[in-house]
Amino acid sequence: MQADKDRIVTLLGQEWSVIADLAAGLDDAAWSAPALPGWDVHDVLAHMVGTERMLDGATLPQVSGVHEVGEHVRNDIGKANEAWVVSLRDRSHAELLADFRAITAKRLASLTAMSAEEFYRPSWTPAGDGTYGRWMEIRVFDCWMHEQDIRAATGFAGNESGPAAEQSLAEVVGALGYIIGKRGKSPDGSSVLIRLTGPIERDLHVVTSGRAKVVAALDAEPTATITLASSQFMRLAGGRQDPEATLDEITLGGDVGLARQLATNLAFTI
Repeated sequence: MQADKDRIVTLLGQEWSVIADLAAGLDDAAWSAPALPGWDVHDVLAHMVGTERMLDGATLPQVSGVHEVGEHVRNDIGKANEAWVVSLRDRSHAELLADFRAITAKRLASLTAMSAEEFYRPSWTPAGDGTYGRWMEIRVFDCWMHEQDIRAATGFAGNESGPAAEQSLAEVVGALGYIIGKRGKSPDGSSVLIRLTGPIERDLHVVTSGRAKVVAALDAEPTATITLASSQFMRLAGGRQDPEATLDEITLGGDVGLARQLATNLAFTI
């Protein structure tokens, strides 16, 4: 899909503003709260600072202790992410927040000034070859997910619906054929209804006929149904929660065995 430049740049600017305001209200204990494996809230914000600095043309910092794959550093992208995090770990919380405000303001100005030709130029993206605009779509998803990581770690729920959340859900829906077919191993001839009960309410339909794909509606009753909150769905798709430990928050129907198989294999991010 081709990004709408103005819409995506506006969403990024809004999302960065939400994250900065959220971080500004955190006390020291919240900044140190575990957020992701190996990372606390400070590290999550440092990761976002590092990614935007990289996109702005900065070179990868040279730090020790991040060159081995293992634990939460599983691949070369993980090594690069960790290098930025480690390099910014000694920054005070206030300094890191100032860093975040500065680099996102610079990036927003750069993106706004970018011509459509530049925005849509061919580019590597975390999802494979695409365009620079496609990468910025993925950035909305990444930043929103990390905002939710911070909120989950600190107990400040919010922004679970609205434009950024909708765009982030669209990112998962775009991968739903892969998630259901490859990750969930849905059998040929099966269909699934994933019902999101809110804050974003949506019915997602996937059929497997040779390969799994999202469809607008099903022609018959689904083989399996999965009903859960949209926030829970996003956390599972992002690999943020142990699906087995959260099955009591999900309603499974139809072929319950297949529904369970699919519900416990929703994670697709790196």
